[in-house]
Parts: sequence; C-alpha cells; structure tokens
Amino acid sequence: MYEIYCKLRDEHGAKDADVVRETGITKSTFSDWKNGRSKPKQDKLQKIADFFGVTVDYLMTGKKESVKKEILLTSKDERDIEKIIDQTREHLLAQEGLMFDGDPATPEAIDSIIAAMQVGMEMAKKKNKEKYTPKKYKKD
Repeated sequence: MYEIYCKLRDEHGAKDADVVRETGITKSTFSDWKNGRSKPKQDKLQKIADFFGVTVDYLMTGKKESVKKEILLTSKDERDIEKIIDQTREHLLAQEGLMFDGDPATPEAIDSIIAAMQVGMEMAKKKNKEKYTPKKYKKD
C-alpha cells in the first residue's frame, strides 16, 4: 500500500505534509505503515483514497477497477415512463378532495409528486436493465 501511496503522491506533485494536513493522518502513522509496524485502517485508507481521487481498492492493489457502462434509457423507455406519468397526472388532477398537509392539493404540489415519481421510475428502469440484462452492462 505504501508504495502505491508514494506513486500517487509523486504523480500528484504532493508532499507528505500536504497529505497529512488534508487527511489529518499523522506523519508517524505513515512512518509506521512504511516500516511495517502497523497496517492502515479502513477509515484512513478512505481519506487517502479520497485525497487522490482513487478507490481504496486501487490504493491497496494498484489495479484500476473497470468502469461500468452507463445504463441509458431508450426512447421507448422514455415514452413508456411519460405515458404512465401522464396517466397518473390526469388521475391526480381528477381526484376530488385530494389533500396534502390538510390543505387541498395545488397543481404545484401535484407537479412535485409527478416529478419525484418520474425520477424514481427512471432509476427503477435503469436498475432493472442492469439486473435483468447483466451481460450488456458488465464491467469491461
């Protein structure tokens, strides 16, 4: 781990003092790691990884994780979601006596509900694509 830390430090043009100041990890702790007197704990590894913008796994192994392909919605997915959203909006607007916090629902409140539903549906659709078509979205 210490060798990878040194490599990252040098690549970023940082000094040990910079890392100490930004992470709050003492110089003596780094010295203990270097000399094998102790092993870094997860929280300290995470601080160093965050400082250099890498994963803890990379910090420990030097191996970069392959990046997952971004899951995109197709135009059909977007049309399907829009259709459901439109039907839900119509249904909510047609409701008599629909109340939120004891007051009649305003069109703005209904729009907020619809917007939240749309985000949730898009996330669910992407998650399902990943889960049920994994070969297409596996790590490279």
